[in-house]
Amino acid sequence: MFNNILIVCVGNICRSPAAERLLQQQLANKSVTSAGLGAVIDHGIEESMAQLLTQDGIDTKGHQARQITEQMVAEADLILAMEQRHINAIRTKYPTASGKTMLLGKWNGDEEVPDPYKRSQEIFELAYGLINKHCQQWAEKLT
Repeated sequence: MFNNILIVCVGNICRSPAAERLLQQQLANKSVTSAGLGAVIDHGIEESMAQLLTQDGIDTKGHQARQITEQMVAEADLILAMEQRHINAIRTKYPTASGKTMLLGKWNGDEEVPDPYKRSQEIFELAYGLINKHCQQWAEKLT
């Protein structure tokens, strides 16, 4: 049912690629990709987030940030966003996405994941911990 999952944040260099890699690991039989609402196009995963992923044995190579498109939205069965404002932006620009766009933290009281970009290591660790927890919850629901 939910075989094509798109994960969205702003720049597509911290939160959404981390969630993409974590969900890919947990849902190997599904297509999991990510994009940004204001992507830092062609950039890799931000260094602090890449280090946290690497510590958990997750490969961070090969990521290139990309901008969300109408085609990505159309092809996605489920779109997971980090903050409510991301959902609002997606639904405004792509009205057909309304019924399939939810927070990554849906199963934890619609918890949002704060943007760690250009912030302290502590905020990166907080965001990564939330992303990891939320991905595990989604993986349980989708398997």
